Amino acid sequence: MKPILDIQELTVRFRSESGQWLTAIDRLNLRIEQGETFGLVGESGCGKSVTALSILRLLPNGIGGIAGGRILYDGTDIVGLSESDMRRIRGREIAMIFQEPMTSLNPVLSVGFQLMETLKRHRDMSSAAARTEAADLLRLVGIPEPQARLSDYPHQMSGGMRQRVMIAMALSCKPRIMIADEPTTALDVTIQAQILDLIKRLQEQFGMSVLLITHDLGVVAETCSRAAVMYMGRIVEAATVSELFAAPMHPYTIGLFRALPHKGKRGTPLEPIPGTVPDLAHVPSGCAFQHRCLQVEERCGEAPPWVDVRSGHGVRCWLAAPKGLET
Repeated sequence: MKPILDIQELTVRFRSESGQWLTAIDRLNLRIEQGETFGLVGESGCGKSVTALSILRLLPNGIGGIAGGRILYDGTDIVGLSESDMRRIRGREIAMIFQEPMTSLNPVLSVGFQLMETLKRHRDMSSAAARTEAADLLRLVGIPEPQARLSDYPHQMSGGMRQRVMIAMALSCKPRIMIADEPTTALDVTIQAQILDLIKRLQEQFGMSVLLITHDLGVVAETCSRAAVMYMGRIVEAATVSELFAAPMHPYTIGLFRALPHKGKRGTPLEPIPGTVPDLAHVPSGCAFQHRCLQVEERCGEAPPWVDVRSGHGVRCWLAAPKGLET
């Protein structure tokens, strides 16, 4: 069965203030199956949100764009589609919950107006029908007194309620794929759990595929069936969630797990990954992680290959490559 979304060798570049073109996504490959929840993990600045914006072709004109590769949605390469064709896909076929609902919702327009606008544009509803549907959507995502809440402005709602509004907007056209970009950022743990449960329940109800972008491995463990770890615009490891948690192989993935708090480590300092994500203008040749890696070798000065270590578990690292491959 073909995947609902198949990203092949995607390359995305941005132009710096000096005019230099910098590679933010470097030959990325990613497949999402129909009805699955796929997690994309990594530190801030690794390219997760750029990947999401690339799928919807929302990169800023003039300073950023897709430089190569294909994004196959249900077999159709959307990289080559016209803007009018993309407008029919955005929201209707592929929807996105943006990272920060307070800045994603228009502060001078009511929540009801923003929901109804989507329904009228994509589903050709009358104002009365759109208002009824908008209230039903707010009820679906667990907002009490939905009819009254339609008149509220974003600042009148809590962070959790604003996030629910964003989910309602994403669901309004019953999309086949939902991209959730850090949907629980800045929410307390109770609301975070509620939002994750809501996404899972709605996914099962509507049969959607979900691309969950996060830096929280706990969120991945709770919600995803497969996951990929991203670093400097490339996938460095991908596996089922159970396999990834049981036997991580890339030093970066291992570092992410070591940095997590653990009840068995109470009272001891966390183990951070040394250094920071490199600037795009100064990406080292070879393995991008080598200057932060505790297991760096001489051959890491060359780009590591992708190695399928087990069925469904791949890693981009010389440590996993057969000896002598570099020669």
